[in-house]
Amino acid sequence: MKSVTTSIRINAGLALRLARAASRMARGKNWIITQALEEYLARVNQEGLAAEARRQSLIVARRERRHRDDRFWQGDTAGWR
Repeated sequence: MKSVTTSIRINAGLALRLARAASRMARGKNWIITQALEEYLARVNQEGLAAEARRQSLIVARRERRHRDDRFWQGDTAGWR
């Protein structure tokens, strides 16, 4: 995939930690930032999918509960007082 250049602003402490990690791992800062973004975005996507699954599950549960209640109350109530 074609790469593009972007810039970010980070505080001096984070920049120092990034430089030290890159040196310790013998990797470029770009590689570390890219890996971190990939992992973060994958996690955010999973959380979004999980939230949508919960939302749909609640919708189905409400429908089933409503449908079940409707069936319970269908019947001959003419003799009730």
